[in-house]
Amino acid sequence: MPTKPKKTAKSAKAVAAPKHQNTRLWLMYPPKKITEPIIWQISQKFKVVTNVRQASVTGEIGIVCLELSGLRPEVKATIKWLVGLGISVEPVEISVVES
Repeated sequence: MPTKPKKTAKSAKAVAAPKHQNTRLWLMYPPKKITEPIIWQISQKFKVVTNVRQASVTGEIGIVCLELSGLRPEVKATIKWLVGLGISVEPVEISVVES
């Protein structure tokens, strides 16, 4: 006689899917990193979309306002990687005009 397939109980706590986020950051590059293609490297290493909002580069420092879009774990991993390279990462304060 054939047996019925077992019913599996669903967990009371459903696993939440990672959320998508858009984050704007100020990146301050030290002189040693100015000539490296950091933003291109981000696109190769992480599943995030990059959007340069503003940039100023001199021989002494590079300052970039970068928008990152993607799943929260990918955005966090990208930020951690940037900090590990010695790049200063600060959140952008949203201006009254943009909000």
